[in-house]
Amino acid sequence: MKAITYDRYGPPEVLKLEEAPKPEPKSDEMLIEVRATAVTTADWRLRASEFPGAMWPIGRLMFGIFNPRNKILGADVAGEVAAVGPDVSSFQVGDAVFGHIGKGGHAEFVIAKEGGAIVPKPDGLTYQEAAAVPFGALCSLVFLRDFAKLNKEQRVLIIGASGNVGVYAIQIAKILDCHVTAVASGKNSELVQSLGADQFVDYQKTELTKLNEKFDLIFDTYGLLAFADAGEILIESGTFVPLNFGIGSVFGPGERWHCSISIREGCIMGQILHGSAATTPAVPAAIQRSKASVAELAAQYHLNPKTVPLLMLMTQAGV
Repeated sequence: MKAITYDRYGPPEVLKLEEAPKPEPKSDEMLIEVRATAVTTADWRLRASEFPGAMWPIGRLMFGIFNPRNKILGADVAGEVAAVGPDVSSFQVGDAVFGHIGKGGHAEFVIAKEGGAIVPKPDGLTYQEAAAVPFGALCSLVFLRDFAKLNKEQRVLIIGASGNVGVYAIQIAKILDCHVTAVASGKNSELVQSLGADQFVDYQKTELTKLNEKFDLIFDTYGLLAFADAGEILIESGTFVPLNFGIGSVFGPGERWHCSISIREGCIMGQILHGSAATTPAVPAAIQRSKASVAELAAQYHLNPKTVPLLMLMTQAGV
């Protein structure tokens, strides 16, 4: 089979299109013929070894000290089941599926476990659209609904609202009946408002700490707002959820809004501290509930992945 591979860390030029062995499914696995896959920030970090701050040595220990341990990137795919192991009962050959498989998605075929984060593809989504959903939509749904416990009519500030996570965060927050203020560059104003944002802030022209309102939740997908500044525009019991942060920020003195996140093999684990109270959600249950809910939301509300075409890498047979 053809695959995009890399055998050393570095710039995009380390990626190569070459022949790779076609994987064989084990008894509880299925072989998926990939029709579309996505390129996300996770792929960039793994390819370039761009692990933030003090996480760099940990990242190299996890993914390969000198060279990448896994030679094929790609965690999110959409395609058809090409073969199933003898113990697989939920899927059959020919089923259209999509989801998060962890690694190996930038190839013509990939292995997925039956009990993994794989679900049937909604009829209303193309393969290209479905492949773009898992990274941004699952991240947004889990952190907004399950971790931050977002409630109806709360006021939400989404920073990086035009990115792969942000475009879904807007739509999911609106589905949850919240008031959304979207933060992005001025050129993306029309885009984020078309997705349902109630208000728009151009971060290049407006200092966020000077906004004349306070929010129940700040969801910073970009890393634009410092921990120390979040309290300036949060209500007293508000929650700050940053997806990019350094070790120094998390353990810095006097900070009240912390988020600890680990993403590996389709599982998102975290603890959010909001105000002075700590909550630890039932993570495995949240993940299992959310992977199905993303598919349902995508089908019912047609979450719009066409807004992030540059983040999609199409992998077609023979290309």
